[in-house]
Amino acid sequence: MNLPPSGLAEDILADFKEPKSELHLVTFNIGEEYGVPISQVHEIIRVGNITIVPNSPSYMEGVINLRGKVLPVLNLRKRLKLSERDMSKASRIIVTEVGDKVIGLLVDAVSHVIKVPAGFVETAPEEVLEVDTDYITGVGKLKERLIIMLDLEKLLRREKIEIKAEQQSSRAAGEVY
Repeated sequence: MNLPPSGLAEDILADFKEPKSELHLVTFNIGEEYGVPISQVHEIIRVGNITIVPNSPSYMEGVINLRGKVLPVLNLRKRLKLSERDMSKASRIIVTEVGDKVIGLLVDAVSHVIKVPAGFVETAPEEVLEVDTDYITGVGKLKERLIIMLDLEKLLRREKIEIKAEQQSSRAAGEVY
């Protein structure tokens, strides 16, 4: 270690005190491994009774009663246009909060809560990022694993846009609400 010309310990210690940037993620599986910021996750619950809501978008699994509050449940597999799969004992609902909205995300299984050093995260290749996939913020590389990181705000904002578009096309087709 070389001492700085000033000889002050503060100049050396600053290098050691700076926190290394890490992302804290809840990782889950829906064919591949995905991750969302732990700051947006309230809890992870087992899948119980989900009440189907008529005329809802295909990726909306329905609603559940979570301690007296009605919570919409979005099937992340369907939303991301992945092949369908039956629920299993490992299936979970990740209760998330984005802005002022609380929504459940149905996933095949929850993997881990992990810390990913920011240096191990790359932006997704341009070929992958299109208008429909702008909710992918990056890809975390950990040993043999790749974790696709999702921006829930963009994913849920797109939900509002798609729901409005479906409602408008239904009204134009003459359906009554």
